[in-house]
Amino acid sequence: MSALTDHLPQLADGLLSTLLLMVLSFFGALLLGLLVAAARVSPVASLRGAATAYVELFQNIPLLAWLLLFVFALPEAGIIFPLFTTAVIVLSLYEAAYTAEAIRSGINSVGLGQAEAARALGLTTLQNLRHIVLPQALRAVVQPLTNVFIALTMSTSLAAAVGVVELTHAANEVNLQEAQPIPVFVGAGIAYMALALVIGLAGGFIERRVAIVR
Repeated sequence: MSALTDHLPQLADGLLSTLLLMVLSFFGALLLGLLVAAARVSPVASLRGAATAYVELFQNIPLLAWLLLFVFALPEAGIIFPLFTTAVIVLSLYEAAYTAEAIRSGINSVGLGQAEAARALGLTTLQNLRHIVLPQALRAVVQPLTNVFIALTMSTSLAAAVGVVELTHAANEVNLQEAQPIPVFVGAGIAYMALALVIGLAGGFIERRVAIVR
């Protein structure tokens, strides 16, 4: 246990970096996912096609490949970001594909009659989405979005592979110094598990509070 207690500040810094990375990436994925989901149900064929291509592209290429591309390949084209910023961008882009599909499932769960009634009242497609469909859709997909958030939290550990100093990177540095992999990585694993449990409990609480009574 001394490997953990002697390096608590270093591990705590890594945990804080992981928390910041997951929160920023989740909000980025949520905002982009809303746009992609709206495009997926748009009456404009070109928007639907572009959104479908985006989802298929990011869901069928591993996250690590995207991280490596952004960190090592894009600088060759003159596009350079700080490592942490790059990780946030890639995680947001990647998880937005899954967020969009979760939101789209919520949109599809809204009764067709409501959308037709909104059109009869003169609402445009955007007004219909904003005022009628999306508020109900988001309430219906709290649990799927919670699962996306948990998956994103686990995915932040891949950022260590490209040099981002987060919890997994910090744990690896401590292990290189102390050569005690079992307590170090078990401790890091417990931290990730605790984060997932907190997110799951928070998601369950929010789901109960916003549940639509039918």
